[in-house]
Amino acid sequence: MRAVRIDRFGGPDVLTLAEVPAPRPRDGEVLVRVVASAVNPVDDKTRDGAIEGSPLPPTTLGWELAGVVVDGGTAGPPVGERVFGMSHQLGTGRGTWADLVAMPVEALAVAPLAVSLVEAATLPLPGLTALQTLDWLDVREGERLLVTGGAGAVGGLAVQLARARGARVDALVSRADQVAVVEELGAGWVTADRAALPVAGYDAVFDTFGAFVTDAVADGGRYASIATQAGPVPDLSHRAVRTTVNQVREDGPGLAELARIVDTGQVRARIDSEYGLRDVREAHERFRRGRLTGKVVLVF
Repeated sequence: MRAVRIDRFGGPDVLTLAEVPAPRPRDGEVLVRVVASAVNPVDDKTRDGAIEGSPLPPTTLGWELAGVVVDGGTAGPPVGERVFGMSHQLGTGRGTWADLVAMPVEALAVAPLAVSLVEAATLPLPGLTALQTLDWLDVREGERLLVTGGAGAVGGLAVQLARARGARVDALVSRADQVAVVEELGAGWVTADRAALPVAGYDAVFDTFGAFVTDAVADGGRYASIATQAGPVPDLSHRAVRTTVNQVREDGPGLAELARIVDTGQVRARIDSEYGLRDVREAHERFRRGRLTGKVVLVF
């Protein structure tokens, strides 16, 4: 079978499409024939060797997938079921950029019916990151939430998911041309000017890129960052503000919740561009150029 591998760290030129043995699922695993995956910031940084402690080459990259079960084992979904899932590639070394992937049952869920598998493949990593962080923030109906980086993959899903929970959502973006995009996702007010953010205006802040706009959170509020490489959130205990840097984890029940919300029409997938597996280097080049309007997708 085919797999996208690196045998050294570097730019997109180190990505190779190799023939490797098909995996054999172990107890508790499901064999999935991959239909699509996507390129995420962590893939770009892992390929570059920019993440300390990442699996050493040679290794297969990729964190998310959507596909069809070809071997459900003894407790998995039936053969032919449409599924999507996230593999914590940094922690397990199990990459998803391969024709066949043996995934733990608990890291999968039935894919949403309202979207194609190509669209579903864009959701697991940013969707779980958004869901798990919103859960930590305990965002409730009527509360005011600020999402920084609202036009990004995680930020855009966080805006939609928080709106589905009944929160009043504002967003900070990096460029003026992103304002209308994030308003269409459901944000009530969007700005590219961090100086315009109201002081102590939000019950919770979801910081996707290390903006550290800590003045925007109200006393007694919550502030969560997912920008692990930016370092910890400044100590706000003197204002009774709880803080965290959240790291995503494999989460089948979370994916099932995400699929349910997508099927209600409250969340939509956004695709910037699609590339065949043979064009994975071009996909990474597109990702690195930035100004994306959605996810860069790999179609198998």
